[in-house]
Amino acid sequence: MKALGRYTPPRNLYKLLWVRWMGQITDGIFQSALAAFILFSPERQPDAFKAALAFAVVLLPYSLVGPFVGVVLDRFSRKRVIAFANLFRATNLLVIAYLIFLGSTGMTLTLVVLIAFGANRLILAGLSAGLPLLVKKDELITSNAIAVTGGTIAVVIGGGLGIGLKNLLDTAFSGDFKDAVLILIAAGGYLAAALLTSGIGRNEIGPQGHEVSQEVTGFGEVIEGFTILRSHGDTLRGIFATGVQRGGITALTLMALLLERNTFNPPDDPDAGLRGFAYALAIAGIGIGLGALAGPIGVAKFGRHKWMRISMLAPISFLVFFSFFNNEIVMIMTAFFVGGFGQSFKITNDALVQSKIADEFRGRIFAFYDVAVNGAIVSGAVIAALIMPISGLSMALPMSIAGAYLLTGLRLLRRTKFSADSNSTN
Repeated sequence: MKALGRYTPPRNLYKLLWVRWMGQITDGIFQSALAAFILFSPERQPDAFKAALAFAVVLLPYSLVGPFVGVVLDRFSRKRVIAFANLFRATNLLVIAYLIFLGSTGMTLTLVVLIAFGANRLILAGLSAGLPLLVKKDELITSNAIAVTGGTIAVVIGGGLGIGLKNLLDTAFSGDFKDAVLILIAAGGYLAAALLTSGIGRNEIGPQGHEVSQEVTGFGEVIEGFTILRSHGDTLRGIFATGVQRGGITALTLMALLLERNTFNPPDDPDAGLRGFAYALAIAGIGIGLGALAGPIGVAKFGRHKWMRISMLAPISFLVFFSFFNNEIVMIMTAFFVGGFGQSFKITNDALVQSKIADEFRGRIFAFYDVAVNGAIVSGAVIAALIMPISGLSMALPMSIAGAYLLTGLRLLRRTKFSADSNSTN
């Protein structure tokens, strides 16, 4: 196990990281533009269901496209798939910019945005599938910490850039036109990501011959992935626990959005709400970065399974405190710790799955992983919408998340079951 401070990534990994991070910085700009247009416009005051729908629009393609991603990535050059998907997204954003310029908020815009995020699934899955081909097995946790956490921080940075650019555009443009310009800037970012892909060798990130499956396609991959995982009990439990953990984070994000938009700032000043939400995300991003640093250290000290259990249980006290004190300072503190421990959990579980599953089954396993986790994320958004009022003030939601984390840590990840295969994965 290599700690981040003593780890130097191989040169070919850098090429993959630049493609990933450029795309995810652009994701942040794109998502901030969508949020400004849909949720933080003066004429569009969101309630919990509108905000949950916005989350579902972002996440639904991951669940629908996910089962078919493995088919594409195990049959064609992943480098070419990633380059084409980035070019496609850049073109797709030209259409989105035009619709936003027209002020469209209907089904047409929703469908085009769904297509954009569906293409994103191909890119991230392809980069994740290729990573184990570039590093040694004992470097997987550290490499995942760098790739996934760096990507998450890149999204946060991109969101900040998007908000900063929006403020600059406010001085030159008005109405929906400035959001359309921001989308055009994001299209340029995806084009840059496509160009960066040229630095990766044609077969450098796969697929390799033994990874190609000609028999199972689509949702059949998800079912087969679940069947394979049943013989690896710790990986299956880790995937379900990741879903619970990510669903909780989504619900908290939705709560923070409504609190900043409708309670902590004047509802008639959406720009103040957007700035407050961006600040909360930035603090959470710092927690995410520190969680990535803590992951390899925690695994080295406690072992992979015990560290995952600690990471699931540690944020509970902050959630309980937040349930009694719904103020901005406590919210930001909770975001910091939930984000940090959540990221540590995620990178550790990703490495667990990558190290336990043979190459020829990995596409099917990650197809199941995608559907299970993203289904839980959408469920978290829907549950939050059912519990919260338009103000975002809620005692029940943080307590419910704390209860879910406690049950998951003590039952799903209990030592007698979760650590049964620990000798082969530590």
